[in-house]
Amino acid sequence: MPLSAEDIKNLHKYEVRILRALERMMHRYAWVPEDDLKAAVHLSAAETNYRVGNLIHRDMVRSDAVPYKGYALVFKGYDALALSALAQKKTISALGTMIGVGKESEIYEALGFGVVVLKLHKIGQRSFQTVRTNREYMPEKTHCPWIFASAKSAEREYEALKALNGKVNVPVPIDMNRHVIVMSFIPGVNLHRCRLEDPDKIWQEILSQVKSAYDAGFIHGDLSEYNIMYDDTAVWIIDWPQWIPPDHVNADAVMRHDIETVAAFFAKKYQREYDIDDAIRYVTGREVE
Repeated sequence: MPLSAEDIKNLHKYEVRILRALERMMHRYAWVPEDDLKAAVHLSAAETNYRVGNLIHRDMVRSDAVPYKGYALVFKGYDALALSALAQKKTISALGTMIGVGKESEIYEALGFGVVVLKLHKIGQRSFQTVRTNREYMPEKTHCPWIFASAKSAEREYEALKALNGKVNVPVPIDMNRHVIVMSFIPGVNLHRCRLEDPDKIWQEILSQVKSAYDAGFIHGDLSEYNIMYDDTAVWIIDWPQWIPPDHVNADAVMRHDIETVAAFFAKKYQREYDIDDAIRYVTGREVE
């Protein structure tokens, strides 16, 4: 079930203390031992049991009795920690509805200084091994890796948005905490949902944005019709956690894959055929080997 504003409002300060303790201790434990948790939060056994029970009921914490009684922080609890911190900083003042779900993220509307977007990075437990293999920045060894990998993914995307802001049409990064990025709202729709009147013009605009990113030191790494947006006036590129620099050992292959993926979309939907090598030469300023 998606996180709601009530989930945040109803958190007791002791429950926040427990969530923070679990977050710290899960760097060492897959399941934090009950006795260790009680010692860390400095509450009575009865109070700890009551508060942990509340968190389990709200799907923020899970428990297991094998091989010992222990507890684990799960995504809804991690969401609550991040959003509580952003609310305390007054980055956000109200949480809206979920407006999108991706392979590795959830998107919410919120209020900050106007309408903003919250992107909650959520790399699933099942996909973690694949993600770690394909993304060099992921931690090699850690307990509860999908939570901490999600924070690393958010950090990576936030870095790209800050560097590209003003150079490429990307959402403006406003703030981040843990696995959550606060960014500006883009009033457009994903390319796969558009019916373009002039596909050739939009293709050129996409290449222009890709070139600007390349010149700034960024190759998207996962470009497709699902993370290109169009608002009738401009093309916007979103979802940057998989970026690599142009001097990366796989840069040429990744760039080619990005451009081929978008070209395949135009070929299928608009029956347009574009020269991939010409596009790569335009973006990189180099001859294609």
